[in-house]
Amino acid sequence: MVIFTGAGTRQLRYQVLALAIVMALPAATLAQDAANAENGKDKKATPSTLGTVQVTAERRVENIQKVPVSITAVSGEKLDAIKSGGEDVRFLSGRLPSLNIESSFGRAFPRFYIRGLGNTDFDLNASQPVSLVYDDVVQENPILKGFPVFDLDQLELLRGPQGTLFGRNSPAGVVKFESARPSQQFGGYGRISWGTFNTTNVEGAVTGPLSDTVSARFSVLHQHRDDWVDNLHNGPGNDLEGYDETAARLQFLFAPSDDFEALANIHTRNLNGTARLFRAGLIKPGTNDFADGFKRDEVSIDGANKQNLNQVGGNLRMRWNFGSTSLFSITGYESVDTYSRGDIDGGSVYTFPPNELGESLFPAESADGLPHHRQLSQEFRLESNEWGRFDWQAGAFWFNESIDIDSFSYDGFGGAQNGYATQSQDNTAWALFASGDFDVNDQLKLRGGVRFTQDSKDFVAERVVGPFGPPIAPIRVKPNASNVSWDLSAVYQVSDATNFYTRVAKGFRAPSIQGRLMFADASLPSNELVTVANTETVLSWEVGIKSDLMDNRVRVDFSVFRYDVSNQQLTAVGGVANVARLVNADKTVGQGAEFDIEAYLADNLLVTVGASYNDTEIKDKTLSVYPCALNLCTVLDPADPNRPGAVLIDGNSLPQAPKTVFNMTARYSVPTANGEFFVYTDWAYRSEVNFFLYDSVSFIGKSLLEGGLRVGYNWQDGQSEVAFFGRNILDREAIVGGIDFNNLTGFVNEPRTWGIEYHRTF
Repeated sequence: MVIFTGAGTRQLRYQVLALAIVMALPAATLAQDAANAENGKDKKATPSTLGTVQVTAERRVENIQKVPVSITAVSGEKLDAIKSGGEDVRFLSGRLPSLNIESSFGRAFPRFYIRGLGNTDFDLNASQPVSLVYDDVVQENPILKGFPVFDLDQLELLRGPQGTLFGRNSPAGVVKFESARPSQQFGGYGRISWGTFNTTNVEGAVTGPLSDTVSARFSVLHQHRDDWVDNLHNGPGNDLEGYDETAARLQFLFAPSDDFEALANIHTRNLNGTARLFRAGLIKPGTNDFADGFKRDEVSIDGANKQNLNQVGGNLRMRWNFGSTSLFSITGYESVDTYSRGDIDGGSVYTFPPNELGESLFPAESADGLPHHRQLSQEFRLESNEWGRFDWQAGAFWFNESIDIDSFSYDGFGGAQNGYATQSQDNTAWALFASGDFDVNDQLKLRGGVRFTQDSKDFVAERVVGPFGPPIAPIRVKPNASNVSWDLSAVYQVSDATNFYTRVAKGFRAPSIQGRLMFADASLPSNELVTVANTETVLSWEVGIKSDLMDNRVRVDFSVFRYDVSNQQLTAVGGVANVARLVNADKTVGQGAEFDIEAYLADNLLVTVGASYNDTEIKDKTLSVYPCALNLCTVLDPADPNRPGAVLIDGNSLPQAPKTVFNMTARYSVPTANGEFFVYTDWAYRSEVNFFLYDSVSFIGKSLLEGGLRVGYNWQDGQSEVAFFGRNILDREAIVGGIDFNNLTGFVNEPRTWGIEYHRTF
């Protein structure tokens, strides 16, 4: 098949070998069963079965098979395996159907896409249609969405509009993290690993009682990687791509009775490392191939590259049980400051026209900082407690965020600062919501919800010093909007093991603002210097079936969907004008299908398979954007006759929206007298993606297949484990993003790493 074709013979051999290992697992299982029979072991022993997965997609604890939403939940060994290489939250990309995650900002600023809906904007004020909720608190600013993944109880991906029960912009869906809670029983775990590039991960947690009514849990994560990329411009020696990141979480649970509990959470994060490493001339002209001479561990840049981040936050979740109803209060606070500086042109030689790796049209070095950020949120929610055929919940939500952004430009030849611009924004939103479900009979359950939201922003931007233009006086905009989101669904129980559901939902995203003035043309009118994207709405239809088969040895979830987005907020970044602008597309449509399968093919062979197909299309016959500088990237779109230099994007797919995502895992184990040997492998494939709104030969990211491997032994009933692991084991090299205002600049995926890990639970 095409997706398994490598560029060279050696790579092809590795792919075939890896696939052969996976394909051989069922045969190995049969051989083990035969050996058990010969040794007198009972072939009819009770088979392994899948446990019930509980989720909180509807803000209540429910069986995932009975929730009328396309959901994937990940926890336990699978989550530990796919994050074992020391990567940031982007390790989830492609590991769940319809999910893509990328970044041009390094570890600090992930951009999420669900079913093709996302936002490529790199501004620290960017709005994203995918909401990330960590411990019931929405993380609105994109910097907050990069908080490390550790000591989790479960991760849930909720696809489609989730605007009724979740607090902020979520027309594409929600990625939901839930931390492991404190316990009255003393326990915890420790995990340490070491691998390629001196990559070191230390993670652990300890929990237990402080009194009969108070318990606590302390969790910590530290990740380190040495610099492993040599900047040839400053002589030999590795200079780039290292990092040190530490995060910690302290929780206290006060539960004096069954009728009240309060869970307090304090968390912090510190990151020091390398900003995204851009590479000038990375793409061979006229193709989307690597330029001749590309080496992953070499680059030549003449600008600075560094990144640091500090975050602190807390939340308080309280519950009162009044018998027939329960009241919930969720209070959240987040604050983060960050500074990231990079050589944006990605080169050290400037020539016209540039045609070699490391050559650019002109120097570009800039930095962005978030010196002030503060987010406050409060939710009150009242819900019924088993009222019989009808249950409900209703509440109110309030949110406020205040941020200041500093942008700097530097002389690429000397490094002196030559530009300074600022942005400030205060955003306040409030909402009222209600949701209910009604059991028509034993087989049919109806659900519905509605939410009214009011959102207002007060934004001001100015350019104090321009690198090659005059100052721009402060420009202020104050967009505000109100909207009603809703959802209706039905679940029909075909049998005890199978449920059919259908859902229709409307979501919205409040107006967003783009005011990056550093390189803007000061002669433009203010509404083109600071652009505002109007309210975006999405209407989505979904039909699915969820079933447990073969006496709970197989679980299958399948759904098909279609959505229509009106006034979709899109970001036109870079281009010949080198200015990021927000635009609204009249309409965007998307349609596709998703499925998740989890199955015990044998008692000691567990396999999971997930896949999705997403077809997206922009429908706006007059919408145009500026393409790359000097047409170096071979643009495929037609020119806009009414806008010189721009191209029409009607009919294009959304950026960073792969049509196909496929993932699988397989775990095979061999029990011993004292423990268990196991082999765990995981694979993720995504088809090609466009980097920008316009179509270009050069900025189409090729399809990407990445695999992981984990081989180990556990003992003491699984409490102790040692494992050898590998990430990106085929060593696939791929261009995953680009910069289009200079010379075919791009950046690449994570390298192959190997390591060894020890894990102890107590």
